[in-house]
Order: sequence, then structure tokens, then C-alpha cells
Amino acid sequence: MHRTGSQDNRPAEAARIVRAVAALGRSHPDRILPDIPLSTVTALRIGGPALGLIWLRNSVDAQQFLEIARDAEIPAVCLGGGSNVLADDRGFCGLVGVMADEALEIRGDTVRAAAGIPLDRLVVESLQAGLTGLEFASGIPGSLGGALVGNAGCYGHEIGEFLREATVLREDGRIDTVGPEAFGFAYRQTAFKESRDLILGAVLSLQRGDLAAALAERADHLASRHAKHPVELPCAGSWFKNLPPAEPGGRRQPAGALLEAVGAKSMRIGDAGVFSGHANIIVNLGRARSVDVLALAAQMRAAVLDRYGVRLEAEVRHLSWLAAPPWPGDPWAFRG
Repeated sequence: MHRTGSQDNRPAEAARIVRAVAALGRSHPDRILPDIPLSTVTALRIGGPALGLIWLRNSVDAQQFLEIARDAEIPAVCLGGGSNVLADDRGFCGLVGVMADEALEIRGDTVRAAAGIPLDRLVVESLQAGLTGLEFASGIPGSLGGALVGNAGCYGHEIGEFLREATVLREDGRIDTVGPEAFGFAYRQTAFKESRDLILGAVLSLQRGDLAAALAERADHLASRHAKHPVELPCAGSWFKNLPPAEPGGRRQPAGALLEAVGAKSMRIGDAGVFSGHANIIVNLGRARSVDVLALAAQMRAAVLDRYGVRLEAEVRHLSWLAAPPWPGDPWAFRG
């Protein structure tokens, strides 16, 4: 989430960025798409237009995206499947890159996939190739790249367990290959959440286990997800992170249980509401705005804090209109 810095020069800075992106659009009319609503590329279906949007179909596209933004000193952000993000009603004052490379190669027990491939498609194709391990991720929205950055997981497993190596585009344009240790995998956290580097692809190590059991597990997870998660309503996924275990080695405590206890399912602001089947999910009931969603999330957090003294931490990130200069821990505000 962006942190707010000095407001004195922000109107002038925004005007400069608008002029710079417009000039880039004239120079690259076939690559930079102007005024594309972020509601069309995010799972919550909320968000005004980005000044410029670029589809990143390969590593060259990604390098050029960063180079253009760096040289013009324009804020830039990269999206994958658009889950776990709330775009601002005003849009984004800068360039948005969308990972569109969905390349996939499976050889033996090794899966080599581009960052833009949908995570659930990766699960399906791995199982079709006779490989097991990823069935825990059945139905999780978003892309492989986003899953790796956030160390997505459920049912006692996380994507980081299966990573052999990843291809990374550094902020300065270099492409490196790194191992799992570079991620520092933790619960819903990696070093790349605090970095302005981009994940381009990954190599995963799976195994030829009990395929029938894996397919049955996938079916169970999909059934559970359909029962507890919105199927037809836009959402970004679980809004708050689960709580640390009560005892070392125990299971994390679901934030949804606390939210349900404080009556979160009855909460609604505008067209932003809490899903009736899961108290930790905010849904777009039609024409929700980012201000509605942020206000609803604040109400949910306050209710839990008031009753239990527990401060919930958001998992979904707010992509604000104008990025402040880079701050430590702010993965969105990367600039030249």
C-alpha cells in the first residue's frame, strides 16, 4: 500500500507524469494502451483507468516496460491475475504492465512455467501430466507469479515448497536465476514483496504420486471453494491474513472466525459487502468503489480490534492513484 508523503508537489508531479505518458503513447502507439480501466484487469472489477497499460508477453516486453518507466521517471506497477489487489477509483498515475506470458513446459517431474500462467491451469495441466503436489492450490485465483510473490497457500501447503528456481528481472534490467533461498518464504510473505524486481517464470519440482488421490483431493477443494467463496461475485480473495498459531507448531487461527463473531457478514458500505459464505471476503455487489471497500475493511478491522484487541493485517493491497517516491516495504511505488 502506498504511504502518503508530502502533498505539496503532488499535483505538479501528477501533471508531469500525465504529460510523459501521453508522449510515450504517441511514440509507442502499438504498445502503450491509454486509459484502460483497471476494473478490467483486476479480480474485484474496481478501478479507474491507468494512464498507460502494456501487455508483457515475454521477457523482452518486461525489460522494455521497466526501461521506459525508468528513463521517463514514471511510476510503474506490474499485475498478474489481478487478485489480492484493490485498484483506486481514480486509476493509476503511471504505467501498468500485465504479465501475459502463459508458457508451460513439463518434462519428467519438472514444470517450467511463465509467471503469467493462471495458477489453477498449472494445477490442471500438472495433474494431466501425471504429476502431483499442487492439488492443494485448486481453485486459487491469480497467476503463478503473484502466487510466488505472496507465497500463496492453503490446506497446510504453500507454493514455495515446490520452487526449484525462478527467473527474475531486476530493476536495472538484468535477468537473473535465483533459488528458493532468495525468496525467504514465510506466511504470505517473500523478499519480493519488498522488492521492485519482477518474477518472469519459475521451475517447480513435483512428483508422480497417487494420481487418483490427487484428483479426489482437487475435487474436494473445488467443492469447498465453491461452497465458501464467491462464484459469481467479484472478489480479491481473503482480505485479512490469518493470525499466528496460539502455540508453537500449531495451525494459524482463521481471521474469518473473529470476523464472523463480530457480525461482519452483515456489514455493507455502498456496493461493497462481506460475502455471506465467508466473513473474510469482500465482494463487489455491482458498482462498488475503492473508497467503499476501504471503508468496509476499516469497519471490519475496527470491530475485531474493539472486541478482541487483535489488529488484523490486510492481505489485499491498495494500488493508489499516485505513488509516493519509493518507501521501504512499498512494492507498488517502483520508479526510475
